[in-house]
Amino acid sequence: MSNLKPKYFFTGILLAVIGTGLFSIKSIFIKLAYAEGLNADSVIMLRMAIALPIYLSIIFWLIKHKPIEPSAIYSRLAIIILLGFIGYFLSSWLDLKGLEYISAQLERLTLFTYPIWVAILGAIFFKTPLTSKIILAIIVSYFGLWLVFNEELKYTGEQTLWGTFFVLLSAFTFSIYVLVSKKIIAEISSLWFTSLAMSISSIFVLAYYFVFFDISQIEVSNLAWLWMFLLAIFSTIIPSFMMAEAIHRIGGAQTGVVGMLGPIITIALAAWILNEPFGWIHVIGLGFILAGISLLTIKHTKKT
Repeated sequence: MSNLKPKYFFTGILLAVIGTGLFSIKSIFIKLAYAEGLNADSVIMLRMAIALPIYLSIIFWLIKHKPIEPSAIYSRLAIIILLGFIGYFLSSWLDLKGLEYISAQLERLTLFTYPIWVAILGAIFFKTPLTSKIILAIIVSYFGLWLVFNEELKYTGEQTLWGTFFVLLSAFTFSIYVLVSKKIIAEISSLWFTSLAMSISSIFVLAYYFVFFDISQIEVSNLAWLWMFLLAIFSTIIPSFMMAEAIHRIGGAQTGVVGMLGPIITIALAAWILNEPFGWIHVIGLGFILAGISLLTIKHTKKT
């Protein structure tokens, strides 16, 4: 990291901070949309239907102003399609499904443990050793998650089990996306990769909805449309480019450190806007999770 120009590094940090903040309010918009009668399937469909024309427009702009060799895309198209399916269709659907059952606070804390999965999958498939520090990070992080999970379990029972299960699966699938996408981003640029992967993901989402659901049955209030547009523009399109470019500029480890702001922002907004309960258990659980993720990011930062 020391070889990076200060301005280049600062821009990467700024992109990560703003992108993290915008992604953090995603859960709030989704919960507000649920309050207007929408569910996970309709929310993900409307979100990506709004986003797709914008991503396609960016691709056309890139073809004209930042062209790359078609072979660079064709040779990587299969893996980009797979990442589009995993990262922003499957992972997003699982996350949205989980939010139907659990609070925005527990959802964000659960999803935030995805670096743990990155470490585990890295050890299994990329021969990255599971050191004692990584094992300690796993124990500390999931102890903090268990504290908050157990607190919600007292009030919602089986719903908390299902919701947390769905979001854990979302964290797992997103970790695959993060692990595999780094190399592709370095090869074809964050703009090209994000535009292609998100467009493909949007097509998967729309195909899924039109095959399994009747779009004529969906009812969207004016307020729900507002939350959908805010979700698509400010918590999907803009931060997707920001975070991809942040990873390109400052690396995944530094971006992960900045990402630690995410749960704090979500929890604060959930308590303020959604009136979700917030007590000492949430504070202690958040502290353990932040401490665990810190162990991972500090370890990786030292290597860079």
